[in-house]
Amino acid sequence: MKKPAVLLLTVLLLWPAMAGALATPPAHARFRLGNEVFLERYRHLVAGKRVGLITNQSGVNGRGQSLVDIFAADAGINLRALYAPEHGIDGKAAAGAYVESYVHPVLGIPVYSLYGRTRRPTAAMLAGVDVLVFDMQDIGARTYTFISTMQYAMAAAREHGLPFIVLDRPNPLGGVIVEGPVLEEGYQSFLGVDILPLAHGMTIGELAQYFNRLIGAELTVVRMEGYTREMLFQDTGLTWVQTSPNIPHLASAFGYLATGLASGSGVVQADQFTWVGGAGLQSTRFAALLNGAGLPGVTFAPEDRGTLGGARLTITDYRRFNPARTGLHMLFLARSQWQFPVPRSGPAPHQRTMFDRHMGSGQVARWLEENLSPQAGEQRYQAGLQAFRKVREQYLLYGFRGEGGQPSLVVNGHNVHLPVRPFIANDRTLVPVRALAQQLGAQVTWIGQERAVVIERDGTTIRLVIGSSQAVVNGFAYRLDAAPIIRHDRAMLPVRFVSEHLGARVDWCRATYAVVVSTAGAGR
Repeated sequence: MKKPAVLLLTVLLLWPAMAGALATPPAHARFRLGNEVFLERYRHLVAGKRVGLITNQSGVNGRGQSLVDIFAADAGINLRALYAPEHGIDGKAAAGAYVESYVHPVLGIPVYSLYGRTRRPTAAMLAGVDVLVFDMQDIGARTYTFISTMQYAMAAAREHGLPFIVLDRPNPLGGVIVEGPVLEEGYQSFLGVDILPLAHGMTIGELAQYFNRLIGAELTVVRMEGYTREMLFQDTGLTWVQTSPNIPHLASAFGYLATGLASGSGVVQADQFTWVGGAGLQSTRFAALLNGAGLPGVTFAPEDRGTLGGARLTITDYRRFNPARTGLHMLFLARSQWQFPVPRSGPAPHQRTMFDRHMGSGQVARWLEENLSPQAGEQRYQAGLQAFRKVREQYLLYGFRGEGGQPSLVVNGHNVHLPVRPFIANDRTLVPVRALAQQLGAQVTWIGQERAVVIERDGTTIRLVIGSSQAVVNGFAYRLDAAPIIRHDRAMLPVRFVSEHLGARVDWCRATYAVVVSTAGAGR
């Protein structure tokens, strides 16, 4: 039996008054962090609520002022608790060091450690708050644990019925580089809490949306202003604040994935992720191998450190430099010169080596033992990386300069995860109609011979024809501002017209860059 052709249906969002809100700010527009946007326009999200703030010393505004101090001094914000990640609230604890909870000596409120006896906020830690706010600078790597703290806290917020607000910040590596082996199912740990490659190319807010596909928290992401995907941290005009003792400056943030991947192998990093080497490496030869590998945006100088041979990396072009790819090439080239012992995991999850936890897989260890070339190793992870890229597209909030960002769809307070990511064309936002119709309890039918879409619910029938500016609702004709079209085999329909005729209200939330659809009586 021949299967009928399936046409994916997509809604066209037409906003007469919101084109300016959707357009990406021009290159000269002032960049602003999510916390600055929040304090100026969206304080009502915490009005009358007891606030818990998950942050550290990197949680500052564009002038370098601590959000802890700002919240504490603001009579309109009831700050009741702080939550600290790895390295503590001040960022001074060493990597992996146990962090204690304590009472803030000035504010007199608890500072709960999320890197001590527990890494997930407990019921007791959340008993005195009504909303959680997250503001912390990430460095763009799956293994950097601040994003794990956020994911754990989101899950706790969902469990205890608390709203979770993320004040977005830039990915210092930019939003373009997506690189490295993708974490395999079953390899989740605090060094990799979700299916991500080594370099994910997402902001902390985009990551929150991605994590929330599995969590279902009441999530709000307050977007940055003036940010586009190609921007590096240097383009924001911000001053880098040390995120942890070994990431005091941007060169360390970029060097983290390039030099810090080989945990337990004998290949080590030094000088805050700007040098890499090992006991079995000859510095001159190792640097020559790296410089001959054609890795863009970086050079390597031979440098011994005591009994260790190695190379110091200098980033010459931050835009072309790919930290994760550089780090993986470094591993394979080091193995070609020195048969260092590759850490191997046992069969049980608790027997996994730190090396495999960093890689999110046992595959890379096997590839090293096979003595693959860097190019062959890189080829092995491409299929998983491409699959992740497709999923990732749905959760991106920002476009490139000259493009619109990627808005999300919220129906009755729930962020709808769409099979096709929203995008903006000619000041119009497009989202999949079937997902919207399902959320509104409507049925969608495609009549191929007539090129018509029929949407039905509770006695209301909406009929639209591709290319026609006339729609029919229960036998009455209406003129559309935008005629439905076919784009990439998808039918594009005006969402305001459809939603309002189904009894829903449509709004635009600039804070979260979301199309918000609500039905009468929703949430009662």
